Amino acid sequence: MTKLISEKCSIVYALEIDHYLCRILKDNLGGYKNIRIINRDILSFSLKSYFRRLKNKIKIVGNIPFYITTPIIEHLLRYRDKIDTVFITVQKEFAKRMIAKPGSKDYGSFSCFLQYYTEPRVLFLIKKTSFWPMPKVDSSFLSLKIRDEPLVKTENERLFFKIIRAAFNKRRKTLRNSLKGTVPLEKLKLFFHQYNIDVNARPEELTLGDFANLNNL
Repeated sequence: MTKLISEKCSIVYALEIDHYLCRILKDNLGGYKNIRIINRDILSFSLKSYFRRLKNKIKIVGNIPFYITTPIIEHLLRYRDKIDTVFITVQKEFAKRMIAKPGSKDYGSFSCFLQYYTEPRVLFLIKKTSFWPMPKVDSSFLSLKIRDEPLVKTENERLFFKIIRAAFNKRRKTLRNSLKGTVPLEKLKLFFHQYNIDVNARPEELTLGDFANLNNL
């Protein structure tokens, strides 16, 4: 895959954490002058430091271990000013969470976080039989286009995500109960009244815009 990508790009920076695989990559791809093999862990790799002199934004492509999908995405979004688009393979069920809309069972705090910063889109599905060794689940290949500006405007981004996490931590409860201790009751009452929200609404019924309005109140 690294070789095929290099034939379409001016330069490829290939990160690989495994020392042994790095040696194999260097042996097999040594003839490709536009490939840089970097023996590093992506979770400790600073895109800001490494690409500080690069004027153009980069595109990121990755087949990653499913168990660290969330940490990798969160890490990359810290450097979103350096990134144009992320193309990534994830578990099919996880992809549903990433693109989920309000009102669906897959919609949650991670959906809100990802859609706040990016435009996620499933490009195609990948059957588990496409891999060796074969995993237990099917995969999805997504594009995460970094937004020029977050999807909604918030007065306090840290509080915004605190409210969202608190709401979905108890998603079976109404907002009145799940946000108890996070948002003052009088502010919640004002929110329900001012924005015509059902007082028995549950977190999955709120859009990002609704959460932003609550945060700004």
